[in-house]
Amino acid sequence: MNLEDHPTVKRYREKVDAIAASQAPEILDTEWLKQQALEAGADDVGLVDINRPELSDYRTDILELFPWAKTLVSFVSRMNPENIRCVSQAVRDLEFISTQKESDGIARKLTRALSQKGIGASNYACGFPMDLDKWPGKMWPVSHKPIAVAAGMGHLGHNRNLLHPRFGNFVMLNTVLIDREATAYDSPLYFNPCIKCKLCAAVCPVGDIGNDGNFQFSNCFTHNYRDRLGGFSDWVENITSSKTVRDYRKKVADPETVSMWQSLSYGICNKSSYCLAVCPAGEERIGAYVTDRKSYLQQVVKPLQDKEESVYVIPGSDSEAHVARRYPHKTIRRVGNGLRPKSAQNFLDSLPVVFQRDQAEGLDVTYPFTFTGEENVKATLNDSQRGDQC
Repeated sequence: MNLEDHPTVKRYREKVDAIAASQAPEILDTEWLKQQALEAGADDVGLVDINRPELSDYRTDILELFPWAKTLVSFVSRMNPENIRCVSQAVRDLEFISTQKESDGIARKLTRALSQKGIGASNYACGFPMDLDKWPGKMWPVSHKPIAVAAGMGHLGHNRNLLHPRFGNFVMLNTVLIDREATAYDSPLYFNPCIKCKLCAAVCPVGDIGNDGNFQFSNCFTHNYRDRLGGFSDWVENITSSKTVRDYRKKVADPETVSMWQSLSYGICNKSSYCLAVCPAGEERIGAYVTDRKSYLQQVVKPLQDKEESVYVIPGSDSEAHVARRYPHKTIRRVGNGLRPKSAQNFLDSLPVVFQRDQAEGLDVTYPFTFTGEENVKATLNDSQRGDQC
């Protein structure tokens, strides 16, 4: 008997033909694709073409990991604002961790549904884990924020968080990448929900959000991410450099040790998410602020400002001066943040990130750099550039 005529082979061929006939078309209907995301649990969704000009700075990273990607499905998952606004870090972290897991679950459900229809789909993590072999450089090949902006999910506010027109900044962002084009794509939102109230600047414990829009990333990173990333490596160095238990306890308070345990055993924790908590943007949130600003400040902003807590700063940084001046009731903890350049170019690229503009006020200097050896690099840093360019 010819193998092709064998009953088992024939049944297999029939199944293959049936599957091929049921495959999704090469170009997917936009509304159908969005409905799939909503049915998977997304609260809002937008589509963007991988070749969109706004994504030019991020396209290489995406295609290096997902070379077949053609359409990016950006979606948001809502968070409970009252949990984020609670003065208890435990309540805030529970909301962050729960929503992040939910978002990754939605992405997995969507990719599985699309895969069953023969559509190539994958997703990167909503937050963590990241590609840590690239530390301390860019460890997230899929940048959810600019993708969400291009897909019409909102715009970045004064606090550098994405502001959804309805939900405000109380959202988690995620992206699903698929191997097909769509019949239509979304455009960026035609207005920015940010009302420039600058409450985020008023409540930030380390002062990294300036009224003029300046943002000092390293100061935010040092405090907010104390229990993870660079803060963890600094904690390990405190352990290894301590000669005795007493020596360790001089460097690390007992609550800080326990906080690190919680972050390791339960989930990553944030020391401060106040810039999200106080933001009144979004149709669902703006009413309470515009109708009674005095009550809003008393009920939402002041409790976070008045909270007695440890604030983690690099010695001599703008943050240290800010806490001493603005929040004398908060405890200053001088720490390291684990940000160490791994190359000469990495060092130069990091200068705008770690620049402390207040500490450099009044300086008029030029620093020439010459690196030799494995890297031959020359660069000039002028203080008049205010750390924006190297």
